[in-house]
This record gives sequence, structure tokens and C-alpha cells, in this order.
Amino acid sequence: MSTSATFVIVGAGLAGAKAAEALLDKNFDGTIVLVGEEQQLPYERPPLSKEFLAGKKTLDDFTVKPRAWYREHKIDLRLGARVAGVDPSGHSVALADGTSLGYDKLLLATGSRSRRIPLPGADASGVHYLRTVEDASALDSALASGDSLAVVGGGWIGMEVAAAARQRNLEVTVVESAALPLLAGLGAENAAVFADLHRKHGVDLRTGSTVAEVTTAGGAAAGLRLGDGSQVRADAVLVAVGAQPNIELARDAGLATDDGGVLVDAGLRSSDPDIYAVGDIAAAQHRLFGTRIRTEHWANALKQPAVAASGMLGEAAEYTDLPYFFTDQYDLGMEYVGYAPHYARVVFRGAPAGREYTSFWLDDDNRVLAGMNVNIWEGLDDIKALISARTPVNPDRLADARVSLGELSG
Repeated sequence: MSTSATFVIVGAGLAGAKAAEALLDKNFDGTIVLVGEEQQLPYERPPLSKEFLAGKKTLDDFTVKPRAWYREHKIDLRLGARVAGVDPSGHSVALADGTSLGYDKLLLATGSRSRRIPLPGADASGVHYLRTVEDASALDSALASGDSLAVVGGGWIGMEVAAAARQRNLEVTVVESAALPLLAGLGAENAAVFADLHRKHGVDLRTGSTVAEVTTAGGAAAGLRLGDGSQVRADAVLVAVGAQPNIELARDAGLATDDGGVLVDAGLRSSDPDIYAVGDIAAAQHRLFGTRIRTEHWANALKQPAVAASGMLGEAAEYTDLPYFFTDQYDLGMEYVGYAPHYARVVFRGAPAGREYTSFWLDDDNRVLAGMNVNIWEGLDDIKALISARTPVNPDRLADARVSLGELSG
């Protein structure tokens, strides 16, 4: 690639910073422009609902690179800058301040934003969302000054914040419309483990419930009124009902999008050969599963940029990593790997009630689709091997801790 080439990266989060780093690692000596709407240097987001709220980490601890690194490597870092549009035919990016950037290759790493719901009272002060470090700081202040929190939504953010709030001795109520928290991600068999965990730690977990409004007093949130008319008192309300991928730039530029994502091939290239997409927005073709997969997980933001960088430089590359995510709630730590939106059965190795076990999701042919270690910090590579093998396993042997996972994948 010519030294006069300009690569523009839109989105200055973890994925954007890792893309710039990957280009440098591959000796790209052209111009790298990294554009982000936030004023903060690129940082990782998982700690916002975990260690940051628990007081164990500050922003500096999970900032990807110090400011000096961008200066040293002559990266044109533009923070607090919003991209207004992309013109693929003209190979240019328009900024909201009226300026424009020309590009030879463009990488979209625009991430996602908190999903909003049309809930009466949701605009009152004391209603929080959690996506940015500013959101986390505001929520942290609310937890420090109040004694109760109501959480709308029993997904990963909601349950992690609930755990952090309980560990700070707040009264916590979680309202979830499904029969169990985390049901969509884990299925009933494992979601029940997390429901029991939170209830044993004192969370008032209201499943199968809807929220009619955020109640207010003096213009500030005072709790929730549920669909059945019952009231929940709270000093602060967190709305955590999922994320909305930021695909508007791609869609308006005419790139192929579907099901909430930018459609990219296994090399993370979009329908325009000079535009790539990574992270939350990328609906990427995955050879192992034979379908497109879009997940809003930290691992994609960390690892996909290196593959995209290779493609931008004209090298053959394919993203083959299995989807991965983790959580920490109270004394439970978990790692999940694989992809099981639909499954036939769940096999446990160990007792879920003891919260130290491995769970496997199997298809109709007894092939392992996904696996999850709970409070077990070894064997993840063996689980990956089982998934990648795509061969049937004996469920009884899979459940038997005396049989090594390595034997099953051999």
C-alpha cells in the first residue's frame, strides 16, 4: 500500500484503537485517521458494569492506549467529532463540523448505543443508561448517594449492575418481562442458576413483569409502576433493555445491512470493497457455523480489527474465532464460548446448584454448539476443540468429569 494512502477509522472505541494498532503492526506507513464522538481516549467497556462500579478500576485502568501513543505513531486522533455521512463513490467521510476526509480504505467501528423504550417518565432525572464512562460515572454517583435501585431489564448489563449495587448494600429490584433473566442468551437451564444467585443475594427479581411507567417526584425518578399496578420505590432507575447497533452511517451510504448489522464477509469486508466493519455492527460470515453471526461482545472488538486490517492492506484473512463473552457477578465468574441460538439439549458436567460446573449446548446430532465454564478457569481450549470438531459426542461421557474433554474431541 502506498505511503500516501489514507485509512479512516470511524469509531474510537476498543475496536477502533485495535485497528490502528494492527495497521501499525503490519507496517502500514500511510495516514491513519481515527474519529470518535466521545471526548475520552478509546477505552474498553466491560469494566463499566463490573470493576468500575465496584470501585476496583478507574478509567485509566481500562484506557486502551495513552495519548502519547497516538502522537508517537502519528495517528490523526479526532475526538469529540461526529461523522455525518459516508460517500463511497467519492471515497470521503463528511464530519458534522462541515469538513470532510478522503480515504482509500474505510473501517466502520461505530459500536452500539443503549436501546431506548417509549416509557412514560423515562426522561426524568435519575433515570440512567449504561454505555459510556460518563453514564457509568453518573450511575456510580447515584449508587453512592441513594439506598435503592430499580433495574428495567434482566440482561447482562442489568444483572451485572444489580450485583454491583447489592455489593454496595443498596436495595435492588430487577424487572424482567421474560420468565428468567438472561433467558435469551443462556436458555432456561442456565438462566435459572443466575436467577437463584441474585435472589440469594437479596435482589427482588420480578420476572414475567412489565413496566408501565417510571414514577417521579419533583421531576426526578422515584421508582416504577408495573403493568399489574404494583409500585417499586427507588432512588435511581437503570434502563437496560439491550443495545442498538449504530448502522445508520453504513445504511445511508448504501452498504448492505440486515437484522441490525452491516453484512460483511469472513474477512469483514462490506458490500463495498473499500469499506470494512468490525465489532457490534458486523454481521460476519462464519465458516464453522455456515451463517452470519453478529454479537455485541468485547472479544469481537478486540480481535476482529486485526483481520480487517489485513484485508485493508490487500492480504487474505478470515475471522474464525468462536464467539466469546464473560461475566462476573458476586462470587460467580463465567466464560462462554460458541454459538447456540437454537439447541436440542443442555448437558451439565458438575452440579449447577454448587455454581462450579461446565454447561454444554448440543444440537440434534449431539454436536457441541457452545460451552460455558462457571467458576472453573481451565479447559476452555478443550471446549473450543469440541465445538470446532463438529462431530457427535456421547452425552453421558460429556457429563462425566472422569472423562477428559480432550478425549471427547480427539
